[in-house]
Amino acid sequence: MPQLGETVAEGKITTWFKSIGDAIKPGDNLFEIETDKVSMEVPSTSAGVLAEIRVGAGQVAPVGAVVAVISDGRTSTADARATPNTATGAATSAVGAKTQPAPAPRPSTAAVEVSAPSEPARKVALEPFREVRSPERHYGPARRGDITITPLARRRAAEAGIDLAGIDLGAASGSARRVAVRDIEALIANGKGRASPMAAFAGGSADKVKALYPAGSYEEVPLDSMRRTIAARLIEAKQTIPHFYLTTDVSIERLLQVREETNAVAPGAAQGTPAFKLSVNDFVIKALALALLRVPLANAVWAEDRILRFKQADIGVAVALEGGLITPVVRQAETKSVIGISNEMRDLAERARARRLKPHEYQGGASAISNLGMYGVREFAAIINPPQSTILAVGAGERRPIETTDGVAFVSKMTVTLSCDHRVVDGALGAQLLAAFKDLIERPVGLMM
Repeated sequence: MPQLGETVAEGKITTWFKSIGDAIKPGDNLFEIETDKVSMEVPSTSAGVLAEIRVGAGQVAPVGAVVAVISDGRTSTADARATPNTATGAATSAVGAKTQPAPAPRPSTAAVEVSAPSEPARKVALEPFREVRSPERHYGPARRGDITITPLARRRAAEAGIDLAGIDLGAASGSARRVAVRDIEALIANGKGRASPMAAFAGGSADKVKALYPAGSYEEVPLDSMRRTIAARLIEAKQTIPHFYLTTDVSIERLLQVREETNAVAPGAAQGTPAFKLSVNDFVIKALALALLRVPLANAVWAEDRILRFKQADIGVAVALEGGLITPVVRQAETKSVIGISNEMRDLAERARARRLKPHEYQGGASAISNLGMYGVREFAAIINPPQSTILAVGAGERRPIETTDGVAFVSKMTVTLSCDHRVVDGALGAQLLAAFKDLIERPVGLMM
């Protein structure tokens, strides 16, 4: 099961394109996987014959689990089945495979996995999923001395509140000198750390909740991978990020006029088939990007032992999906026209709803936008999506009364709330960013240049 992003811990195989006994060539699509964010076809990096399928269609397996075995054609299926599952203990239990002592490597059999034993094989296997990653961040297994800690183990330890720096990992890892998820679970069972934020959904807690309601008065809906991931990440965000909120009202009177005039002159508008149709959100994206460049200290993220400040403004935009949401990122939004942003967002939103985004299209960014104005929501505060440091919640535009020298007039206004990570953006800095955004929105001609 390939790693398709730093926050993706497991994937569901929805379709197998090959059957046992089929000949395989490098580049042939083997299966399609569905994660909490995307669906993607996974190609083979080896040639041979598909000897065994260990994870069937409809089954879920963690990242790193062996899902199939490819033989070179000279090895029998029985021999291929003897190839051990090299995933962690959690991975083995998830796919229903039995852990066996590892025999000597067989050059004639290749397991379809991303984390291959040798570095050259690992580079080849990762190639179809390669993405640009910041050198300041570490995504692979962590090491303490000569002990390796798997990414899943680190994640489970964080969920349980276990400080690995204060644990004797040598005792936990045994002779293999490798800490896996099962080792963390053993520490939890021995009273280390606190309960996982998700523990309330397991171990009989659901029965306690159900007991509060009459039988037959509800329908039980199992959590899918997207909803589980959203729940875990939002709990993590609220517990670990010191949020504070800044709210202001922004006049959009002139913006609506510019938007209407621009849409009216779009090619094909007279025939009812305009080449583009700008939304208020398109202007909001461009304004936030330019505001980040005006206030460069806010164009940054927290990276544990340092702050990363960016030279460009990459803006995430929340897109609602059935059962959840995803935040595709508009890269270098400050360099793009409002029309270009509009066309790009339309494409990203369509592919997001079809779960066809690639990991690099929804990861990263320093800030994001969540707009619920189309639902009539006047004002709300959004939760920051780590590692981003801010998120702008946009409410509905509406006619509101204001006092003038001649009495009372009605103007179009919208309320926006900026959620800030106080580790990166303090109060004064957040206020500067919000003021810059307001100025850009209220003078929209500058956004069209």
